[in-house]
Amino acid sequence: MQRRSFIKAGATLAGALSVAGSSLTRADVPDHKWVGYDFGSGPPVRNRLNQGPFGIEQDEGWLTLATTTPADRQVKNFGLGLVGYAWEEGGPSLAARQGKETLEQHVEKLASLPFVDVLYIRCDWRDVQKRPGRLDPMPIWRLAFEAARAYHLRVAFRVQLSSPNIQPNRVSMPDFVREKVPLFNIGRKSKEGDSDFDFYEPQYDHPEFQKAFRELTELLAAEFDNHPLVEFMDLMMYGFWGEGHTSDHQPTPFRDYLAAERTFVGMTQLQIEAFRRVPIAVNTQPDISRVGNREVQDRVVRAGGWLRSDSVIVDEPIQIEALGNRPPWLAAILEDGAARQYLLSGASKENQDDMGYRIDERYREVVGLHALDIGANYFALWTEADNIQRYYEKYPRSLERMQRRLGYRVRPSWIWQRKRYGTAELVLGIANDGVAGVPGVLGVYAETPDGKVKVGGNLDAGQPYAGKVRQASLLLPPGLDGKELRLRAEIEVKGVSRPVRWACQEALNPDGSLTVRLRRNDDPRFRKGV
Repeated sequence: MQRRSFIKAGATLAGALSVAGSSLTRADVPDHKWVGYDFGSGPPVRNRLNQGPFGIEQDEGWLTLATTTPADRQVKNFGLGLVGYAWEEGGPSLAARQGKETLEQHVEKLASLPFVDVLYIRCDWRDVQKRPGRLDPMPIWRLAFEAARAYHLRVAFRVQLSSPNIQPNRVSMPDFVREKVPLFNIGRKSKEGDSDFDFYEPQYDHPEFQKAFRELTELLAAEFDNHPLVEFMDLMMYGFWGEGHTSDHQPTPFRDYLAAERTFVGMTQLQIEAFRRVPIAVNTQPDISRVGNREVQDRVVRAGGWLRSDSVIVDEPIQIEALGNRPPWLAAILEDGAARQYLLSGASKENQDDMGYRIDERYREVVGLHALDIGANYFALWTEADNIQRYYEKYPRSLERMQRRLGYRVRPSWIWQRKRYGTAELVLGIANDGVAGVPGVLGVYAETPDGKVKVGGNLDAGQPYAGKVRQASLLLPPGLDGKELRLRAEIEVKGVSRPVRWACQEALNPDGSLTVRLRRNDDPRFRKGV
């Protein structure tokens, strides 16, 4: 089943809606440019560092203490990475589905790829819950978390409320929910498809669905919101694969647009409130099914959530606008479902022509390079570990570039020491060699090796932006002349702080920090500003 064939056509609902004879004002956010749009100032910044300007007349002498240069290798940090799919809407790897390898072998192969950072699970609701009051996740969840621990990876996931892949025989809801919730016939696949059966969607606004969904959300949050290995979760949205759409021109199970929007805004708010620590990613899918996607996206962004898209090359212009011009403190998660098998023997028949775009065996390389064009933090490698390895041996360019540029890559490019207030001050010029801003708040600290002295604080949200430099001051206590200090960084997202390795070529300590030695205050190399 070709996922992108479902979403070729886009539609925008214009004007006001009338329900039961009454004129109602739309709550929906209209289409807008993302560049320059006011989403607020981003996550709150505690203990904000002085970020300049640092005039020459401020100090009693300065010198350049040290510099760093960009790393030319992969740097593993929270908030970025290449994503291996332990399970996607069609299942695990093709070999595992055919019984040619076990699930354990599939996950082991994927996790052991040296360039994989995150293991991802996308499964149906029925695959994580079989009875009320508890989760019953299928074995792939246990295997993914075990592999993540063994290989120092992280885990992300999406639970689908609906999927066309398992229809007509089943729906995504577990049986105990299906028994109480009616289904709505939305008809056949879109005109480009060839299905010989009708698709069904649940009555999302039915009281029993809402009751069960609340329980599912609370159970998932209780299990994963405080889990140290969970990187992000995808928002559970309307329709096929939970991406905020069914097919073009198909009806939805709602009596009118406002009922649909009200339902999914409420479900979105429930997830935002339940997941207080794990980032939530919302699909940038245009509202072709008229279920309130723009309002949902706006809510998630204002709550500090991230963005994701299920394609790159054949994305609508409005999605590229959103992803490429998002607020700099938001991560972008990119995948592209076409040619996901990474075939080298020529394009397969099913990938010959997807929405008018010719797909050949270099398509995956093109997709990876375009993910960099819109400042991606994450890029999906899908399920086929053996094929991925062979593919990148032949076409290494996109993988190598993503390893050097994907996401944010921060380092103290300039380290100045100044005489100020009778003590030493460090001014750092922190460069970002990546294609994305910091997806949260970057903290910067100077510490003595014994940990007795610790000075530092936070930059503004998203700083330093992609390709930019942000300066910050660390005023040191007296008595550190000639002493060693360790400069380290951490990222705070939704109140949770995680260590960050500097992305520099110079030697680092095992924890990713950089050691510098202060000059003595009487060092003749200090220059007077005026």
